Amino acid sequence: MGRPFFIMMTRCSPRHPAGLSAVLLILLLAVACSPAATPTAFIPPTAPAPLIEPTFIIHPTQEIVIVESSPVPTIFPTVNPADCSNNLRFLQDLTIPDNTTTTFGLTLDKQWLVENSGTCNWNADYRLRNIAGASLGAPSEIMLYPARAGTQATIQISFTTPYAEGVYESGWQAVDPAGNSFGESIYLRIVVQ
Repeated sequence: MGRPFFIMMTRCSPRHPAGLSAVLLILLLAVACSPAATPTAFIPPTAPAPLIEPTFIIHPTQEIVIVESSPVPTIFPTVNPADCSNNLRFLQDLTIPDNTTTTFGLTLDKQWLVENSGTCNWNADYRLRNIAGASLGAPSEIMLYPARAGTQATIQISFTTPYAEGVYESGWQAVDPAGNSFGESIYLRIVVQ
């Protein structure tokens, strides 16, 4: 293609569709033969970005006061862990009041509000054990919620209702790390119909 070529168009009318098709074909060929675009290579910057230095403002009219700190007093526990006593006090049912009527195969989220009314802190070694009635799909022993002495805690157990009508109870009691039961028992009582 050493010399440019010109397309001379006369009048295009619906009576000459072949002429219009020829013009479109020539334009498509001209576009297809044009050189492909070459991408520009990325050139990373050669100098690092300037760092912004923090500005310190000093007010010479302000006095600097140095306060000497006293050593932090050591807090000793008032109760020797070996001499502490365990106790649990039931406060209220948070979900599923006693004698709630329910149907077959439901998952029940039972929650009780209790207080650690003893002087021992409950840690991961404390458990809650099923002591009476049906376990209703719950494990026979679960971890007791950790609570410091004198604080309240929420105990939560998921139960599954059985596929038989009747009145069902499940009783639970706290157990210390040595396996000794303590405190008031907590219960679930439901009517399945």
